[in-house]
Amino acid sequence: MPWPWRRRSRRAIARIAIEGPIAGPTRKRVIKALEQVKQRGCPALLLRIDSPGGTVGDSQEIHAAILRLRDSGCRVVASFGNISASGGVYIGVAAEQIVANPGTITGSIGVILRGNDASRLLERIGIRFETVKSGLYKDILSPDRALTEAERQLLQELIDASYGQFVSAVAQGRGLEEQAVRQFADGRVFTGAQARELGLVDVLGDEEQARRLAAELAGLDPERSKPIHFGQSPRRLGRLLPGGRLLSMLQDLLQLELACSGQPLWLHRP
Repeated sequence: MPWPWRRRSRRAIARIAIEGPIAGPTRKRVIKALEQVKQRGCPALLLRIDSPGGTVGDSQEIHAAILRLRDSGCRVVASFGNISASGGVYIGVAAEQIVANPGTITGSIGVILRGNDASRLLERIGIRFETVKSGLYKDILSPDRALTEAERQLLQELIDASYGQFVSAVAQGRGLEEQAVRQFADGRVFTGAQARELGLVDVLGDEEQARRLAAELAGLDPERSKPIHFGQSPRRLGRLLPGGRLLSMLQDLLQLELACSGQPLWLHRP
């Protein structure tokens, strides 16, 4: 005999929120939540995304986990909030349907990698690095010198490969030709209304409309199907203060910058 919570899950919509930059902690939380949704047999998932993107690998792992959940029979609808850009788009296109507000900031399909050349500053203050390395490119993007042309070419090939993976995922998820995606996948951002015209979004509406759509896809009564929240992130005290949410977002972006400097990112940088 099924457990009562499992019977309830089969009549309810799961909800998972992805907020802020997509990096290691977010990946762990979301993938664990997706597995819980699968285990509890929820017929539909409302995936709320409010993120500027993040690291390539973490975005890809969440994308793959969503596709596995869909393979189990769960219907997935993504709801784009204030911003769902770059890695947020990559995750979103794993959903069956995408709903966005008309003014949602989305797009920014592309890859960015940044390093810092502080050689002139270091020279001015009398600091010089001594480097011993095992190979020609082992200290690539070192802050004490500029890139060589060979290094720049090597990194460009890395970026182009990641970009190709991004374009392919968008094309497959949205049923578009890759060449058509490349026409607008140059890093530019769009409103939700513009994204709908391009085929990146299915429906213009808010999270409630996305919830009702998920219920309908799963054959549930939209009036009676309330969401069950999975993988809620721990609340921070700072978020309760005036301007705390903005401060927390800036802190997350700073941590991502420090932790992932020199890594390819699917991240919108306004």
